[in-house]
Amino acid sequence: MKIRRLTLDDLDACTRLAESRDWGPERHKWRLLLDVGEGYGIDAPDGDGLAATNILTRYGHDHAVISMVLTASRHARQGLARKLMEHALAEAGERTVSLHATDSGRPLYEQLGFRTLGRVVKRTGVFRGEPSGRTRPATADDLGTILALDAEVFGTDRSALLRRMSGFGERVLVAEGGFGHCWRNDGNVVIGPVVAHDLATAQALIGDLALHVGGEVRMDIDEAQGGLVRWAEEHGMGRPWAVSLMARDGLPPGDRSRQFLPFMQALG
Repeated sequence: MKIRRLTLDDLDACTRLAESRDWGPERHKWRLLLDVGEGYGIDAPDGDGLAATNILTRYGHDHAVISMVLTASRHARQGLARKLMEHALAEAGERTVSLHATDSGRPLYEQLGFRTLGRVVKRTGVFRGEPSGRTRPATADDLGTILALDAEVFGTDRSALLRRMSGFGERVLVAEGGFGHCWRNDGNVVIGPVVAHDLATAQALIGDLALHVGGEVRMDIDEAQGGLVRWAEEHGMGRPWAVSLMARDGLPPGDRSRQFLPFMQALG
């Protein structure tokens, strides 16, 4: 079973693999990540689709994220996830690598040198609230400010991904000292990224994005953001499900206190 690069021609096979493991197809997300990242896969020996996948997304010279870590049930416990992880880590070089891990995936990542930095709570629901009056739709003239703020807060270059926000997502809002974005993923709308200098600005951006799209939304909130967790609960965001934020070879750069909601830090 040889590792090969995945392309957009593999999109159907990726979504079939995801659905076979009770993930949503997430076709929109796969398309973006296969474009901006490096997808790796192992073909099933019986010719029926993919046996395993992951995606490595590089941010500048010092950080990378691994996501979309999947193995077909019929090929489980054959070492495929480890083989692909070791390949992606080699490709990442000396970068600090981070990921979001389910409880079932965490033991493998620990064996590969990852350590848990915290927990991220995924919440879904219909947001209840009123418009803040503090935000406005972003324009092309705001892109430079957005990229500069993001680079300051994340400590690395995510511009290749962020430049795609307006075409990929539903809406981009800006406020004094922050910006926010949301995108449609299967049956709900995911809020993120949201970067802001303080909690009140983040709440204004998140609330206005949720109210604009209406219906069910999803927020992936770092448990360290206690104020945001409580606020989300008070505004109708329930059904929590926690995963681990993990990193290898140091701490990811940047200021986590101003990273209110992530962008494309998918499950592994």
